[in-house]
Amino acid sequence: MNKASILGILIGILAILGGNALEGGSAGSILQGSAAVIVFGGTLGATILSFSGKDIMLAGKMMKSVFFENKMLPDETSIISDMVRFASKSRKNGILSLDKEIARLEYGFFRRAVRLAIDGIDPKSIHSTLDQENRTFEEESGRAARVFEAAGGYAPTIGIIGAVLGLIHVMENLSDPTKLGSGIAVAFVATVYGVASANLILLPMAKKMMNNIKDEIFLREIIVEGVASIQAGKSPFYLKEHLKAFASGKHNHK
Repeated sequence: MNKASILGILIGILAILGGNALEGGSAGSILQGSAAVIVFGGTLGATILSFSGKDIMLAGKMMKSVFFENKMLPDETSIISDMVRFASKSRKNGILSLDKEIARLEYGFFRRAVRLAIDGIDPKSIHSTLDQENRTFEEESGRAARVFEAAGGYAPTIGIIGAVLGLIHVMENLSDPTKLGSGIAVAFVATVYGVASANLILLPMAKKMMNNIKDEIFLREIIVEGVASIQAGKSPFYLKEHLKAFASGKHNHK
């Protein structure tokens, strides 16, 4: 589980509830069913209208990446270690000797990259194929992240609509003071729901998804560099230093 994501949401919600309590308000004062229906229902409808069903479904699946670490995704150190081991074995026994290693790789992109090298595909074609796969992955995953980004843009505006509806209700009942309080409450709470959901949940989730995508693309680029070096017959020592320098350069430009 990604503790930072859980902690971030909890801190944001508790800060609002705590601030409300310090002002003398109760939790019930910001729990308005009608405001929730207007803001969350309206935001959901606008978001669904903006994207294809495929993008919506992919966005739902990608929510998992915000709260849970991808166990199939190797870290940078393990990739470099595997690449150095593969380079050593390839120089001693030939690149075909890596065929038995493929089954041990859990990350699909890593397996495909090594398989292309073993099958004797020329380096230029391997680079072209893997680069295209990376661009496709980045584009599709980016669209899923933009679903939450768009929802974060719609929510505050829908909150304003809820506020206006609440004020309309107030104006319609000026002759009945008992109904004024609930109307005003809906007006202000709807605005809070819209702004809070956008800035505490939806936009941060979109940002986290984009960061996760960039991190995975970075790991994929290390794999492409490593496979190219192995195919070129580079020494294990050179490969290790090259990938470390490549990784260091990428980190410095983040």
